[in-house]
Order: sequence, then C-alpha cells, then structure tokens
Amino acid sequence: MRIAVVGTGYVGLVTGTCFAEVGIDVTCVDIDEKKIENLRKGVLPIYEPGLEEMVERNAQKGRLSFSTDLSEVVRTCGCEAVFIAVGTPPGEDGSADLKYVLAVAREIGRNLEGYTVVVTKSTVPVGTARKVRQAIQEELEARGADIDFDVASNPEFLKEGAAIEDFLKPDRIVVGVASERAEKVMQKLYKPFLMNGHPLIFMDIPSAEMTKYAANAMLATKISFMNDVANLCEIMGADVNMVRRGIGSDARIGNKFIYPGIGYGGSCFPKDVKALIRTASENGYDMQVLRAVESVNERQKSVLFDKIHRHFQGELAGKTFAVWGLSFKPKTDDMREAPSLVIIQRLLEQGAKVKAYDPVAMAEARHTLGESIEYGKDEYEALIDADALLLVTEWPEFRSPNFAVVGKLMKEKTVFDGRNIYDANDMREKGFAYYGIGIAQHAAQLNPTTSL
Repeated sequence: MRIAVVGTGYVGLVTGTCFAEVGIDVTCVDIDEKKIENLRKGVLPIYEPGLEEMVERNAQKGRLSFSTDLSEVVRTCGCEAVFIAVGTPPGEDGSADLKYVLAVAREIGRNLEGYTVVVTKSTVPVGTARKVRQAIQEELEARGADIDFDVASNPEFLKEGAAIEDFLKPDRIVVGVASERAEKVMQKLYKPFLMNGHPLIFMDIPSAEMTKYAANAMLATKISFMNDVANLCEIMGADVNMVRRGIGSDARIGNKFIYPGIGYGGSCFPKDVKALIRTASENGYDMQVLRAVESVNERQKSVLFDKIHRHFQGELAGKTFAVWGLSFKPKTDDMREAPSLVIIQRLLEQGAKVKAYDPVAMAEARHTLGESIEYGKDEYEALIDADALLLVTEWPEFRSPNFAVVGKLMKEKTVFDGRNIYDANDMREKGFAYYGIGIAQHAAQLNPTTSL
C-alpha cells in the first residue's frame, strides 16, 4: 500500500513511521521546509523513545520519505489513503481550531486524481468529517471533476513516551467509516496490526470522533478525582497512598490514573476536555462533571507552590529552588500545559530564583522560559545551595538519588514531592523536611506508604 500523512508533529510522524515499519510505503508531508529538511537528515522535531532509529531505518529502506508539496504527493503517489494529522489548537473559547485540517482538505480536493480515503487522524470535534467532505467536494466541483472519495475517522490513542508501543501493539483501533469501500481500505491498512489479536473496531464516523474525546475526558476525570481526594486526605489526616491502594484493588476501578499529583498537562487532556465542554455548550448541553474536572486540575497546579509558600511563611524572595523535571510527564520533552510552568512562574513572581534540570526537555525549556531561570547540567548541579528541591516530573533517574549527596549540596534539606515518588517516613529519617501530595504531616509519621 501507499499512503500519505499530512503533518509531521507528534501524531503524524509516529503514525507515518509506524506504518512504514510494517511495510507500507509512506510519504510524510509538512509545509515547514526546515522541518522536512531536518527529517531528511534524520533530525527529528520531537523526542520519543525509539522513534529516531525507526525513522532512519525506514528512510534508508525507501519506505519512508518526506515532502513539502502536498499537491504533488496527492497527484502522483497513487495513495489509497491520505491521513490528516495537523494541529487543532484550542481557540480562546476552548473550541478546536479546524483551519489547518480544512486547509489540507481543500488542497486534497484541488489535486485528487482517483479514489482515496481521506482520514482524519487529528483529534477533531464531532462533525469534522462532514466539514472535510464538504471542503473536498467544493474543490472538486470548482474544477469540474467527478472523482469518488471517502472520509474516515481514525483517532489516535498514543501516550507520549510510549507512542511506538501503543501504535504497533494497540489496545484497540477505532475507525469510523460511511461506506464498505472505505472499510475495506482501512481493514487492509491495519491488517498487519491484527495478527496479535488487537481489535479493529468499526463504527459510524460521529461515534469515532466522540470516542477520542470521551476516552481522554474519562482519564482526566480519574486524575482530577484522585487529586481532589488527596487534598481531602491531608485535611482529614489520611494517607492518599493507602486510599489509592485500597480503591485500586477493586477491579471495577483499577489502579491506573489514580496516582495523585500536581495536575495533568500536555497536548491532549487539557485541550480535549476544553473542546468537549465547548462542543456540548454549542449544542445546548452543560458538561458539569468535566467543568469540575478542569477546575480541579487548574487548582492542583498550584498545590505544590502553596505548600512552599506555607513552609517558608511567605518569605520566598531571594530563595533558590531546585526543580527536577520540566516536561508534563516522563519520556517526552513536551511542556505544553506542564504544571512546572505554573509553579516556576509563581516562584519567580515572588522574587525567588529557580535552577532546573530535565533529562530531555532542557532545549524546550530554554525556548519556553528563556533565561528567566538557571539550568543545571544534571540533577545534582541544580541542587547546589538550594533552599528546597521540587520534584515535578517523575523521571526514572530521579527515583533513587544519592540522598547523602543531595543533603550536602542543598542549603536546607527540604523536599516538595509533587509525584509522591519518595517515602515520607524514609525521607524524614534521613533528616529531610518532606511534603508530598495527599499525605498529612502527622499521618506520614504513623503510617507506612505502600505502592501498588
């Protein structure tokens, strides 16, 4: 098969590369000439474990190529499917901006030569496929062309940091189609992924579009619910780690996405929750639960700062804070909607100094934060003369540091653990003032913490 993937961001590049990995001939298209030039040299615009090697391997074998000319690709590549994987940034009202999606659709319509399935891979609101079909049809009519085509919806369910595994070994593949012909093309395309028993679920297009939003909204809801419970645990003298273990053993609830922390971020959950709330509002329905989820998450991003403020009795000016972790989650350099940005901004507003380290996101941090903070060459350098350590992102290398060295480097042995990766009793036995999430100060001294 031959396909094209329009957009070489996170979704598009992973999608195109993984299809090439199973033997499909893929052309990835992007209007950014510098990005395409770098991709041809093997320089990737994103960090994702294993992706760089996979891009290089498939490019060398001729299965993966890159272009800036969508019109030429559509006219000449003989693609059975063209995937639209461009950005859908949130507008000020929370709605998904479809201008890039529809611009691609119109370009396809201006150049389509034969039957093609146009697949929306970007996360798009219900009704987008209809708009894509209309945009293509209008361009075909404008040039007097009578060419058959189909539009399908194939939402992605990729976790940053584990995207390749998620694509090659998916929990499920959801495809929305409106014709048997389109279903056969998508069935053929995904056949290599079905040999291991991964389900390919066909449904109508609106249901497929809704599935992606509903899935992300559910996961965001679990996160915000657990953070709300964690905050109450602190007030009531309970230990959220114990509570998490207790409820996570219930098969109806499960142990995933119930870890308390400092809020969700990234490119998906915040944007998708906002978009679903907006879609409902436009159709006369109030998503009360999701509005609460969003509110709790925004508040949670300030929880760690509030603990810092109380510990230092509001005297933060001139103090230095070491920050471990800047990306919104481990194994990615993505800082979109990252809690670290809220915490750092509030510290700077109080006259504090920040010295940060992240294993992968340092370049992105410099792009986002500039020289408003200092950057350590490693996690230990960031600690020198720090009044406190803030654990913001739970990278594996932060889980078992040499605490004897940590204590010697710091001005004060104080740790604010935004992800509960350290044991409260153990930290206090080592002489640290320790603050976690959802752990009352006295409860932490009485109860052991046990992880699932």
